[in-house]
Amino acid sequence: MQRFNTEVIAKDLFMVLKEKYGRNLNSLISQKVVVVPGDITCENLGIKDRDLLEEMWKEIDVVVNLAATTNFDERYEVSLDINTFGAMRALSFSKKCSKLKVHIHVSTAYVCGEKEGLISETPYYLGETLNGISGLDIDREKKVAEETLKQLSVENSSQEYIKSAMKELGIQRARKYGWPNTYVFTKAMGEMLLGHMKENMPLVIIRPTIVTSTYKEPFPGWVEGIRTIDSLAVGYGKGRITCFLGDTNTIIDLIPADMVVNSMIVAMVAHANQPNETIYHVGSSVSNPLTCTMFQEYGHQYFTKHPWIDKEGKPVMVGKVKVLSTMDSFRSYMTIRYLLPLKGLQLVNAACCQYFRGEYLNMYRKIKYVMRLIDLYRPYLFFKGAFDDINTEKLRRAAKGSNVETDMFDFDPKTIKWNDYFMSIHLPGVVKYLFK
Repeated sequence: MQRFNTEVIAKDLFMVLKEKYGRNLNSLISQKVVVVPGDITCENLGIKDRDLLEEMWKEIDVVVNLAATTNFDERYEVSLDINTFGAMRALSFSKKCSKLKVHIHVSTAYVCGEKEGLISETPYYLGETLNGISGLDIDREKKVAEETLKQLSVENSSQEYIKSAMKELGIQRARKYGWPNTYVFTKAMGEMLLGHMKENMPLVIIRPTIVTSTYKEPFPGWVEGIRTIDSLAVGYGKGRITCFLGDTNTIIDLIPADMVVNSMIVAMVAHANQPNETIYHVGSSVSNPLTCTMFQEYGHQYFTKHPWIDKEGKPVMVGKVKVLSTMDSFRSYMTIRYLLPLKGLQLVNAACCQYFRGEYLNMYRKIKYVMRLIDLYRPYLFFKGAFDDINTEKLRRAAKGSNVETDMFDFDPKTIKWNDYFMSIHLPGVVKYLFK
């Protein structure tokens, strides 16, 4: 209850409800919400109270699974446990719910890996890989992770080394079968298990693209947690980013958070008691594309007009970023700007009896960190795909034809004017919630 009150209800997200209901909000919440401690890595979602379990199985009619670790290079055993087998456990729980109408699973559009062209809303089947290499067995992947962890423990490896080794294992296993990172690989395997296990259960898989701040509901501009493009916006606004790696013509597929939620709510109604599997891409790359060039220009316009004020009270002036459009140009830039000076510092440090060891190690760590980030994000900086959303468009039309309050449950990206969204909604929200 403490976590619910401090990490959920206390957030600005609930400001509109607080203004509407005032002191009656707590009473409303107690009527509408039952907080249950659980763990998706355990059977029955970690719920130990048998009476509570029986009551949940008897009363619940919709299950929505958003639980995930979204770290691109999470430890392999952790990512498998949450993203792959966690999805399976949530579905197993749903099967025990006698009144269940639909199971909603939130995945990611990027389970497609580095596919190019128009990417369809189709399922992944057990054993399917992106590069055609056969032999993907999900139970075997779990065994590989367990055996590696066991071997590292037998060798008395440090916790830091185990963490690093298990992260590297996840990347290796993902790339063996054509996925760029552990996150999308384990999410794809989660989808495979759901499709295999669903039987006659109504199953909806929502695949959002890059989720950004709210467009309208409950108010414009709310965002929590620095992710993907927002890390670039924060770095640029604070004057830390002077160059950008990526194809300026690449489409950045963004979708506001409230549109994702609205699509989930409408899908619940549309697929209640419909024993099939339906996949929805919720994104903008087909119907309202945004290019890297547009994204950079909006950032430059906003932070030129509204510069960030640093700790000393001085405005941070931003300029046009240098665009590196190929990996070769990026490597050349890094070599001239950082690696050669690092080599020089290494020689000076050796000549001066390790006097500059601290500066050398600090610079080495920063360069290594940047190179790691580029390795993880490279597939998205040069992404050549667009997400077909024909199923989602059909859902929108069906909702409109059924007199659903489409203004209240809007998830049409064609209504977004990107310039207005970035200048008046998203970037002000990023500054308010993420620049702290």
